Amino acid sequence: MSTLPVYTWRLAPDGLATRRQLRAAGLRPGGQDVVAQVERSRRRRGPLVAYLYRVDLAKPVRPMTANRWAALEKANDARRRCPVCRDHLPYVIPTSRGMCNACADFPRLTA
Repeated sequence: MSTLPVYTWRLAPDGLATRRQLRAAGLRPGGQDVVAQVERSRRRRGPLVAYLYRVDLAKPVRPMTANRWAALEKANDARRRCPVCRDHLPYVIPTSRGMCNACADFPRLTA
């Protein structure tokens, strides 16, 4: 097992990028292994770590198909539908509550 090279924040060599940087360039890691990491120190917690990938081995982002758009729309719809009152809401239901604000503030009486 080999250890990864560690670079200081913003001092990684050219040709390496994080997932976010690849995505901003319209690329994805494409199954390649992590080649290095960058670390930024933090006072109270451990270091902030980002993994680096080779840009020359990155592949283009897969295009969204009609089926993928439909699945994404269905998933977003489910996040906005209250499981208690079944109303479709203009906001995403908080996972901490698990129901819309109206149902959480005024619980229904169950017989």
